[in-house]
Amino acid sequence: MTPITPTPSRKQIAPLLAGLSMFGPFAIDTMFPAFPRMAEDLHTTAFGMQQTLSVYMIAFAMMSLLHGPLSDALGRRRIILGGVAVFVLASIGCASADSIAELLVYRAVQGMSAGAGMIVGRAIIRDCFDGAEAQRLMSTVSMIFGLAPALAPIVGGWIITFARWPMIFVFLAAFAALVWFGCLLLLPETHPPARRTPLSVRAIAGTYRTIARDPVFPPLVLAGTLGFNALFVYISSAPAFVINLLGLDEQHFAWLFIPAVGGLMFGSFLSGRMAGRLSGQATIATGYAIMLLASLVNVSVALLLDRPQLPWSVLPIGLHSTGIGIAFPSLTLILLDRFPGIRGGASSMQAFVSLVMSAIIAGVISPLVSGSAIGLAATAASITAVGFLAWRLYCLVARRFPPVCV
Repeated sequence: MTPITPTPSRKQIAPLLAGLSMFGPFAIDTMFPAFPRMAEDLHTTAFGMQQTLSVYMIAFAMMSLLHGPLSDALGRRRIILGGVAVFVLASIGCASADSIAELLVYRAVQGMSAGAGMIVGRAIIRDCFDGAEAQRLMSTVSMIFGLAPALAPIVGGWIITFARWPMIFVFLAAFAALVWFGCLLLLPETHPPARRTPLSVRAIAGTYRTIARDPVFPPLVLAGTLGFNALFVYISSAPAFVINLLGLDEQHFAWLFIPAVGGLMFGSFLSGRMAGRLSGQATIATGYAIMLLASLVNVSVALLLDRPQLPWSVLPIGLHSTGIGIAFPSLTLILLDRFPGIRGGASSMQAFVSLVMSAIIAGVISPLVSGSAIGLAATAASITAVGFLAWRLYCLVARRFPPVCV
């Protein structure tokens, strides 16, 4: 297949797409070290602070249903520039909030805009490249993106050491503004008018009916979502895990996030090396085998130790992340290739399912299980096992149904 016009180089767009995908983890993880101080200043509880994650992710999920179809109809570049600009303004609003209610409103606006770059960026990759080249670019973006969850809590910890928590959101606004200017100058339009779909409620509804009716979509999207959601159990429980269970302070969130992100980056690197050498299915099977092994080790460590200890309690998290990094690029590309005419819509649906599950984990499951190491480990292992079963179901069902052409 010939790359679709125009064809930017991987080196040109990989940093831009990675920067766009960083908004999500930065908007979540940078806040973690500041939770206690924010709760005190805003006169709220730990549960109230947990809802700043849930509100953000629910808004992210709901709006994600529109980002992809809008980019299919109006072009990729326009939606990205508009979404990033709104994120900048919302971050400034968060910095100025003086009550938990006001903060939740601006967090919702942040969530509504943050997904534009990540969702549309995935469609851009598949617009321009095919096969092993697409997998290499997806892996490169994932590897650069992997820096965000490691850097975010470290940056947040240092910011609140020298300034008040609103500076965290000033930092987010500045970062987003920098990415916006980079996209304005360097990001081309990769979805020309001849390939665009009509913009209407009926057309968008038709896109999602097509995706939802595909019998291959449910197991495939679950296989691509649940592996990361198992890791998100720990990410959303980071304050409790790091401060309460490991007994560390606000400047030591790196003990959780560096193994998690290091694994993601290493796995993404391996995925890029596997491109063209192993099939997508073999790459995904390898990734899930590593995730299942990591889950077994994690549960065993939690059972054997009286309380979490370094480094043993974080090493299985890094191993699990390596499996995610190996499997996720191929899972995403397989999903996009199921719907070649509506890739933006397919990317939106993938993000929607993932974010709804993440919101449930952050708002409901995490508060229930974050009080114990075995609760976290068993929950993450259960989610991983269901994801693997979904992958096996996809392998059986996909043989009977060809890709959906629109």
